[in-house]
Amino acid sequence: MSKRILITGGASGLGRALAERYAAAGDRVLIADRIQPTERLSGGVSYIHLDVRVPGDWQHALRWCENNWGGLDMLVNNAGVMAVGRVERLQADDWDWILDINLKGAAQGCRTLIPLFKRQGSGHIVNIASAAGLLNTPGMASYNASKAAVISLSETLRQELAPFGIRTTVICPGYVRTDLRTGLHSPDRQLAHHADQKIQSARPTAEQVAKQIVDAVSQERFLVLTHPEDRRALCMKRLLPRMADARAARRWRRMTAQIRAQDPQEQGKAA
Repeated sequence: MSKRILITGGASGLGRALAERYAAAGDRVLIADRIQPTERLSGGVSYIHLDVRVPGDWQHALRWCENNWGGLDMLVNNAGVMAVGRVERLQADDWDWILDINLKGAAQGCRTLIPLFKRQGSGHIVNIASAAGLLNTPGMASYNASKAAVISLSETLRQELAPFGIRTTVICPGYVRTDLRTGLHSPDRQLAHHADQKIQSARPTAEQVAKQIVDAVSQERFLVLTHPEDRRALCMKRLLPRMADARAARRWRRMTAQIRAQDPQEQGKAA
């Protein structure tokens, strides 16, 4: 049976890959994004403007789903931004920016559409978090915290909403080759360069990760790590915490050494 799916941040990257995959399967998809897709939308895919930080935009999306589809089967909170930077360099505005989009944007979407799901007695919330929210790599405090909060939100929703027939899935990808790098925010030039390289050299494409997500959601799995290396790292963190800590410390020492070597202003400073 055809599903009705709303995907935030669906104009590009992983969101667009998800939209195309669901549409190809015969589902109806609404891309809700601040920017209009540059490529022609396939059959079954519609677009509305939505800024996840604006409650009025969410109300408009709710009315669109009710008026055009008579309801909604799945909300995919995919819209998100990335930031890197050492804690002492992050300003209050840096924290507000990323939390408003990554965390509060997802929470606002849930708040708006859960009443509809409850009236229907069905629905599925899919929150796109990140492996960073579980592994907490140094130099990414604001991003890690925002994604860890999305994982926590998802676990809370899973318990709250199950009695109403509403399912919850949280996806934790690693680095994926998308245009997320174009909006990368950082007060740390060298850390930003390193993150950009990670994104550009990532092995899985958005289409490959989208397939994993669609399969996992259809199986009603709750917590999904899409990258094998992240699954191994999380197992090590849980089962061999001292070894995981030592490994993370070595990587951070190498990173700070590179920063000092490449930035004259950092030379002479402690790691």
